Amino acid sequence: MGTIRFNIRKDKPNKDSLLPVEIIYQLHSERATFRTSIKILDANWCQKTQSAIFIEKKKVLGSAPKTNPYFILDKKEVDDINDSLNAYRKEIRDIEKGYELSGIVYNCKTIIEKLKSAHKPKSKRSEPVNSITDFIKKYISDHELIRERSSLKIYRTLQNHITGFQDKKKCSVTFSNIDYSFFSAFQNYLVAQGLNNNSVAKNLSTLKTFLNYAKIHGFEVSENYRDFKIKKESHDVIALTQSELEQVLNAEVKSTSMSQIRDVFCFSCFTGLRFSDIKNLKRENIKVDSIRITVKKTKEQLMVPLTPFSMSILNRYKNYPAPLPVISNQKSNRAIKEICKMAGIDEPVEVVKFYGAKRESNVYPKYELITMHTGRKTFCTLSLERGMNAEEVMKISGHRSYASFSRYVKITEQRSKVVMSKAWGELKSILKAI
Repeated sequence: MGTIRFNIRKDKPNKDSLLPVEIIYQLHSERATFRTSIKILDANWCQKTQSAIFIEKKKVLGSAPKTNPYFILDKKEVDDINDSLNAYRKEIRDIEKGYELSGIVYNCKTIIEKLKSAHKPKSKRSEPVNSITDFIKKYISDHELIRERSSLKIYRTLQNHITGFQDKKKCSVTFSNIDYSFFSAFQNYLVAQGLNNNSVAKNLSTLKTFLNYAKIHGFEVSENYRDFKIKKESHDVIALTQSELEQVLNAEVKSTSMSQIRDVFCFSCFTGLRFSDIKNLKRENIKVDSIRITVKKTKEQLMVPLTPFSMSILNRYKNYPAPLPVISNQKSNRAIKEICKMAGIDEPVEVVKFYGAKRESNVYPKYELITMHTGRKTFCTLSLERGMNAEEVMKISGHRSYASFSRYVKITEQRSKVVMSKAWGELKSILKAI
């Protein structure tokens, strides 16, 4: 097998100062290159790691004021670029394995020629590469083995919605004809399909991400959609209060399996870990006073300090093969609702959703809204309530931006009282003057 390196061609900038990323493939003493479809700003590239990196826009514009902000990558786009580089790497390894299994001797040139053949542009007579649905389909295919299924599901959903829109409107959605009016029409189509406003906003945001990603890959994308503003409805995040968490801990459950599910849920409340990371937790991830894991969703390293509460839960299962007895998310979600019902977590909660301009309100007992993911939200909420600042909580929970973190955090009435008391409670001299 040969060595694979990635490099940016600083001598080949385009009019937007984007640099092409090339693959340098070396086998024995031979070397060959392949120009990928990826183009990137020098500021967003790390030669040491041979990967895209995130840099704050302010920092980039401070050192290079003439840079077009449109091409400065956000964290999601950085992840997509690195996923594409991994896809190229895997493709080369698959080509090598194919030759080896067939007993064919290969060299540097044959590998790169095979790669070029696979990425040869389609002819004019075939389906146009300008088609957004084709681009999404290819992205999913290229990243199927290196992206989480849940992430790719979002892209498949978007692809299906665009296909439905095309069928209904008898049109073809391409990179060149997307504009403000398309986004407006597509938004109305999604609402007509019964999606609530937050689901509509999710699809529109995903589409914008894909348009940016396509432009980085050399597609000619119209910029006439950029003034379209995506509106997201704010909504309360369901989390347990301190007293409710204590009720869950002290509830008498029906069976050992339910007790174990409660332990897994409470472990999330005490650590902020996602259900998927708890499920993948191994003994070697647990150190003396902390957990060190690579997060499944973001692929980032995370260190979570262990408290007496979380350590006591782990100690219950010290003789088990896995650190915690985790079953499927679906079964766990059903069980935790029943546990919370038994614990008396039945406060009426109003859930408001908007479908276009239509407001829909429903009231549920709180236990019906509890899932295993509520544990993570509870951790964030109670940590803030106990005096930790947002940056400290985000470092433990692994949230990468405050925008996403704030959606998970419910500032409780108790937190408001604590903050108000801290800010005003000791100003006795003011009271004397009143």
